[in-house]
Amino acid sequence: MFEKVLIANRGEIAVRVMRACAELDIETVAIYSEADKDAGHVRYADEAYNVGPARAADSYLDQETIVDVATRADADAIHPGYGFLAENAEFAALVEATDGITWIGPSSESMEQLGEKTKARTVMDAADVPIVPGTTDPVTDPAEIEAFGEEHGYPIAIKAEGGGGGRGMKVVRSADEIEDQFESAQREGEAYFDNDSVYIERYLEHPRHIEVQIIADQQGNVRHLGERDCSLQRRHQKIIEEAPSPALDDQLRAEIGEAARRGVKESEYTNAGTVEFLVEDGQFYFLEVNTRIQVEHTVTEEITGIDIVKTQLRVAAGEELDFEQNEVEIEGHGMEFRINAENAAEEFAPQTGTLTTYDPPGGIGVRMDDALREGDEISGDYDSMIAKLIVYGSDREECLDRSRRALAEFDIEGLVTVIPFHRQMLRDEQFVAGTHTTKYLDEELDPAVIENAQEQWGPASVDATDEDEETVEREFTVEVNGKRFEVNLEERGAPPLPSNGGASSPSRPNGGAPTASSSSSNDSGGTVTTAEGEQVTAEMQGTLLEVPIEEGDEVAAGDVLCVLEAMKMENDIVASHGGTVVEIPVAEGESVDMGDPLVVID
Repeated sequence: MFEKVLIANRGEIAVRVMRACAELDIETVAIYSEADKDAGHVRYADEAYNVGPARAADSYLDQETIVDVATRADADAIHPGYGFLAENAEFAALVEATDGITWIGPSSESMEQLGEKTKARTVMDAADVPIVPGTTDPVTDPAEIEAFGEEHGYPIAIKAEGGGGGRGMKVVRSADEIEDQFESAQREGEAYFDNDSVYIERYLEHPRHIEVQIIADQQGNVRHLGERDCSLQRRHQKIIEEAPSPALDDQLRAEIGEAARRGVKESEYTNAGTVEFLVEDGQFYFLEVNTRIQVEHTVTEEITGIDIVKTQLRVAAGEELDFEQNEVEIEGHGMEFRINAENAAEEFAPQTGTLTTYDPPGGIGVRMDDALREGDEISGDYDSMIAKLIVYGSDREECLDRSRRALAEFDIEGLVTVIPFHRQMLRDEQFVAGTHTTKYLDEELDPAVIENAQEQWGPASVDATDEDEETVEREFTVEVNGKRFEVNLEERGAPPLPSNGGASSPSRPNGGAPTASSSSSNDSGGTVTTAEGEQVTAEMQGTLLEVPIEEGDEVAAGDVLCVLEAMKMENDIVASHGGTVVEIPVAEGESVDMGDPLVVID
């Protein structure tokens, strides 16, 4: 078994992997950006190293730096978690080529074969797994998409080869949308997955999203651990997942499970992965393979009793799976609720703020996967997830009842979250009946229902409380050659220094790195404009991906003024009325804060 593992990720998944390592008596190494110097995964790890600025491309996506840190820390393995470089075959190959370091995941060859969606479709087709009609080669010209539409009709899904979770996916409903959506899908693929290749397929209108968890060892054994239902989504982003699916009968469940095993075995895959399917009218179609651990792996662990992360570690160390397929038992029902910093009443707009109160639920059947604590800041530099609430029951009815109780107990103050939305869904007829599809939230649910839930269960105020002025114990962090060290000082009668709120944090039993009191700041001062006219301001913190207008342009109501990326999602900033653009005080690639002026229209 490994002695020390570097986790090339952040947040709750990094802590999740570290906890599995702790149970196997494996030391852990965290990496962090400047924005994450006080983050929970840094506090939990045995060692922590700075890998660059807040921008993910300069830190969490810097492959050479991460491998260099692993070497300097004497780590003998790297676990990528999910997101960032988790499905990057080039990074996996770099790790594989580094002496003394093992990649905890499928081989780079398997990742390239199954992680890129067009190649995966070819593999699955060869294994006699049903696939949605579409291309098996990348699309490089909008004219190809138009020709496909003429043959198969609309809508069409344009998907980034390296994408997943809806990122890098755009839906085209008519020919005049092709060019803009094609460029947007390419841009997202390049930004998030370092791969601008896209493919297309027929877009199913009302499917269920069903995925099968698989695990395969280096001796050729492949097992599936049952399916998960991830049909409750907004903008193709999962928000509640459950297992097993309430939409499958025993025959369809068996067929999908075996199809997943068959397809994975065809590719000589190893380690954990997920085979995703769309199910519509009793038929299932291969969607994609996620060549990594999934956010929602937790519900499968609850109903099987199998620790998937520890199994990943054992398989990567060369151990053989110690159970047969017929020994996998599915018992009870599990649900996972993504507790995101988003306002569901405002189309799930990302939120920023400080956790002035963080009191998660407990009790039988309740599990919390998180990394944040009171006093921590949600800055908007990365995704919006605060935590994952996982609930288990002996059956779906008990799971629903227990989930209602747990969500009612969950106390978060300081920023808006999706907890009111979750509480409403547990009273929603279609969700409770298990008849919802992937389009339910975006196309069927009345927005007023979500607004009412936010009013009923949301926070009355998100203003941060004043920090404790009586603090005398201070915790500092210093860095030497990029490695993090902690220094604790206690002063009596001295004025307090700015801190992260004196929060408690996840900590290793053997003493991980404690919280640092210093915090990064943005010295830019925000954008400034002196032009007369109506200012269009940023509704959230983010990075400008595109500014398609110029000063002097005439714009009409509804025209896109700029594209703002926030928490891994593109957001079109549109004009509320027509006029002339008199000033654009920002530029593409620039970071902006909430309230910063973006465009002035007269």
